[in-house]
Amino acid sequence: MTEWIKASMSGDQGSCVEQRLADDMIEVRDSKDPTGSVLRFTKTEFAAWLDGARKHEFDHLLAGE
Repeated sequence: MTEWIKASMSGDQGSCVEQRLADDMIEVRDSKDPTGSVLRFTKTEFAAWLDGARKHEFDHLLAGE
């Protein structure tokens, strides 16, 4: 199991999600609620999401469209 990490863009405000590798799954949690729910993704699922993010396929979500 790796340590929880978060994107450098989140700074010290705690307004980000954190990820780690645990039991061959990528776990994601809300950095403001470290004892809350954790989402778990296979490496393939997480890689597909990262690919979409790199291709800006989700940018419209930030614009509220």
